[in-house]
Amino acid sequence: MSEHDRGPETGAGGWDPGAPGVLRLPSGRLVRGRALRRPFPDGPEPTFAVHLLGRRPPRVAWEAEWLRWPDFGLPVDRGEALRVLAQAWTRAGDGRVEIACGGGRGRTGTALACLAVLDGVPAREAVAFVRAHYDRHAVETPWQRRYVRHFAV
Repeated sequence: MSEHDRGPETGAGGWDPGAPGVLRLPSGRLVRGRALRRPFPDGPEPTFAVHLLGRRPPRVAWEAEWLRWPDFGLPVDRGEALRVLAQAWTRAGDGRVEIACGGGRGRTGTALACLAVLDGVPAREAVAFVRAHYDRHAVETPWQRRYVRHFAV
């Protein structure tokens, strides 16, 4: 199904581009970032989610991956992070992908910046891109910013 077939209200991936937390990557892929500590937002459920938490999250009704990532830190396994984030980027081409952590800013913003890098945004510009188009407080720590600058396939 092409973006045109979905109609004007949704973009690549099926999210409403104007919905809270939805980031449009340069390719047109739409990814939703959110805080797991907040109520589930109105609208459709994701078709795939990546939960960035220090401990295993509760089960959800849709397909999800857990990426072990402590609050204010970095992914425990960088190779696994690359695999899961590359999968999220690929699946955002035709599905509703959600990236979520407890607060929806630090880890989520870092992961969204990594998706932007995978989408072609230069690594040195990816944090600014996410702050401009997702949340101005995204990517909270110096080591998270450094992680994005060195994130590569």
